[in-house]
Amino acid sequence: MKNLLFLASLIISITLINSACQREPAWEQLFNRENLDNWDKYLGSSLGPEFDHLAEAATVEEVFSVVEDNGINVIRISGEINGSLATQESFENYHLRLVFRWGDEVYSRRNSGLLYHSFGDFGVAFDTWMPNIEFQMLHQNLGDTYLMANTTVETEVEIDAEKNEFIYTPGAEALTFGEHANGRLIRKSLDNENPLGDWNTLDLYCIGRTAVHVVNGVTVMENNNTGVYEDGMIHPLSSGKIQVQSEGAELFVKSIDIRQIREIPAAILP
Repeated sequence: MKNLLFLASLIISITLINSACQREPAWEQLFNRENLDNWDKYLGSSLGPEFDHLAEAATVEEVFSVVEDNGINVIRISGEINGSLATQESFENYHLRLVFRWGDEVYSRRNSGLLYHSFGDFGVAFDTWMPNIEFQMLHQNLGDTYLMANTTVETEVEIDAEKNEFIYTPGAEALTFGEHANGRLIRKSLDNENPLGDWNTLDLYCIGRTAVHVVNGVTVMENNNTGVYEDGMIHPLSSGKIQVQSEGAELFVKSIDIRQIREIPAAILP
């Protein structure tokens, strides 16, 4: 009888352990829906000479605020100056989800970015942002990769000869990108942005030195061998802070959530 009880207890324990291991990690809200106290805020360069007067008058409280939208609190980024809303914590091996839509106010153009693996000081990139790898949020370019400062990636691409651009193409030749090789910009594989005024959901998966951009449920970019180019060498880059840009237009962010992961789900890989 004792042996049977022990065996039953062992089976139950193993079942509970397996269940816990299979359970998805909990989401952490980076935006607490109340305030931005856990974020750093930085105002940088003007959008251009014709916007200098707006940059001089801008304050972090006006550029980055929490407002009510249809009964819920959201982040409003006003956009009249280049600026950064940055996490105080660095992250590694994660799945991040950001939900946003564009507002009505446009100064230069509807431009912003989800900047990941950010490190160092504000102001290094374009006198505003920390060095980073960008998940582009620019209207009609949602999902592109842009490499700021000395960051670098390796991505499978084909060349659009007519536009002289590199397009992410799964299975194609992998090239290195950055200030030292082939330029900073890689175009998404396809456009899956929702119409202006609608919410867009961005999913960013980062494991080790691989980063995958997903727009409204569709994978549009995979970057590998993320790194920093210094003194003729590429040094691994697999973690960093998250920045969201103020860069030319009014933007609303409904949520920014993150959770730890051990691998990138096979379903989103090409």
